[in-house]
Amino acid sequence: MKRIVVLGAGESGAGAAVLAKKEGFDVFVSDTSKIKDKYKKLLDSHHIEWEEGHHTEEKILNADEVIKSPGIPKEAPMIQKLMKQGTHIISEIEFAGRYTNSKMICITGSNGKTTTTSLIYHIFKSAGYDAGLAGNIGRSLALQVAEDPHEYYIIELSSFQLDNMYDFRANIAILLNITPDHLDRYDFKFENYADAKMRITQNQTPDDAFIYWNDDPVIKKELEKFDIHATIYPFSELKEAGSIAYIEEGQYKIEKPTPFNMEQEELSLTGKHNLYNSLAAGIASNIAGIKKESIRKSLSDFPGVEHRLEKVCKVRGVQYINDSKATNVDACWYALESMKTPTILILGGKDKGNDYHHIFDLVKQKCKAIVYLGADNKKLHDNFDQFGLPVRDTHNMKDCVKACYELAEPGDTVLLSPCCASFDLFKNMEDRGTQFKECVRAL
Repeated sequence: MKRIVVLGAGESGAGAAVLAKKEGFDVFVSDTSKIKDKYKKLLDSHHIEWEEGHHTEEKILNADEVIKSPGIPKEAPMIQKLMKQGTHIISEIEFAGRYTNSKMICITGSNGKTTTTSLIYHIFKSAGYDAGLAGNIGRSLALQVAEDPHEYYIIELSSFQLDNMYDFRANIAILLNITPDHLDRYDFKFENYADAKMRITQNQTPDDAFIYWNDDPVIKKELEKFDIHATIYPFSELKEAGSIAYIEEGQYKIEKPTPFNMEQEELSLTGKHNLYNSLAAGIASNIAGIKKESIRKSLSDFPGVEHRLEKVCKVRGVQYINDSKATNVDACWYALESMKTPTILILGGKDKGNDYHHIFDLVKQKCKAIVYLGADNKKLHDNFDQFGLPVRDTHNMKDCVKACYELAEPGDTVLLSPCCASFDLFKNMEDRGTQFKECVRAL
């Protein structure tokens, strides 16, 4: 019996362990952190051995194959030992893909992937398709393959998940954009990160589809390096050479595989960044054969994604917006670009090698004040104090929201769009966004 060791016992790892057990492997799960009770219960119900708070080397290094949580960097001591002895390390998505013939619609990009994934899932479900939501959002793909299989899977993929995928094949692959992010995990080399994103196209055949943003200069450069076998479906904001989807005279248009159009103003998602997300989702749904009227309805009634430009409420005439998912500079750029009123911007968190120059012009144009929210705000001071805007330095969400309340006037917007990861002060970006909403509603 082959031995599978799963490192990390969150949604991804626990699901992978259940599938491995079902497929007849000897399974062991190890997590250096405390495992959530719901995952302990899941593992126990399938009689899977697990440990928490540490790694037992002799139980891990004897694995035939290791399934690694995407959150564990390759520099981790245990990963280094496994790599040194030549143990094959894969992702949960790679493992799950071995045991299903379902259609895989996979979405990646530095920004917009959660919104696009959720929108595609909304379109598929509304059309009556048997679809599961997986990857960075939704339930573990491996667990669904094991216990709740679907005909289609709509999968959000991070660069970390793509790093450990080798034979997995996306039937429809979507690459929204490539901008600097997570450079701390890629030796601070942007080209390494960009190459990781392009892995979404590996193993595709001419029967598959590759949808990408035709205006992205990084993607264009990457396409010169990679041999793409899939049928390509480039999209852009305006009609240009090669693009099969675009906006023209207020019309949202798709040329292939089936002509489709609707009024741009009928799209439920607003802002330039969401236009790209809506184009990508429409193309994928069109390729899957979903009826035009169903795509049109879903594009117009999609409610949006939590923590992504989410309007919380108005207090004293001030609109508070939760964009906690903006964990990189480019995401913040898109948020600021969509602001129509004077903005108090909340920035800060765990810096990932950010270059803030990209948002300098928009900060000067749109912002009337900045509130820093982080354990260490020195880099923010060094970058933004020069503009002469009122700034506040805060180290917890309650003080942050209080500072925003004091700085804002009726007609203003308070925007949480932090540019940074959340792990310095919060469990994750969801925790950061939830705390923001709770503090705002308590004003």
